[in-house]
Amino acid sequence: MRHAEVTRNTLETRISLKIDLDGTGKASLDTGVPFLDHMLEQVARHGMIDLHVSAKGDLHIDAHHTVEDIGITVGQAFAQAIGDKKGLRRYGHSYVPLDEALSRVVVDLSGRPGMEFNVEFRRARIGEFDVDLINEFFQGFVNHAMVTLHVDNLSGRNAHHQAETIFKAFGRALRMAAEPDPRAAGTIPSTKGSL
Repeated sequence: MRHAEVTRNTLETRISLKIDLDGTGKASLDTGVPFLDHMLEQVARHGMIDLHVSAKGDLHIDAHHTVEDIGITVGQAFAQAIGDKKGLRRYGHSYVPLDEALSRVVVDLSGRPGMEFNVEFRRARIGEFDVDLINEFFQGFVNHAMVTLHVDNLSGRNAHHQAETIFKAFGRALRMAAEPDPRAAGTIPSTKGSL
């Protein structure tokens, strides 16, 4: 079973998270940041990942610590759940459109944190949500999941659509990378022999 449970408690946030990479796309989300809940639901549904997140953060300041720490915690849980990566595809990619918006996300379960985030949002806020925090979420994930991630928004005029295509594509790319490769059963998908 490829699942993990992680708890992260700091002076800024308290987070409890469960992940099942072989789930059915069920999400139970209570982060205190409604737009982030909406985006994480996209990851779960399109990644076919069961995801439970409960978070209490210093939202009286702003959402920065909460969003970043949830990214960190999702990354930690993903790294635990993915295991030794034997027999996996390793690479995943997805293009997702939503009306005028189109995003591409590519992931490599490389064992090395690296991110390219090429997104120019059309406005600074989506409701009360600061769009800069999307980058913070993904950087936290990348640093703790130990993956390489490329996020490119190729078109879009509506910031909500831009964000939604990114999170949907992220879920689908993770799903592809984490899928078993029947031709590579039991082997590490690297010429180095380790990831």
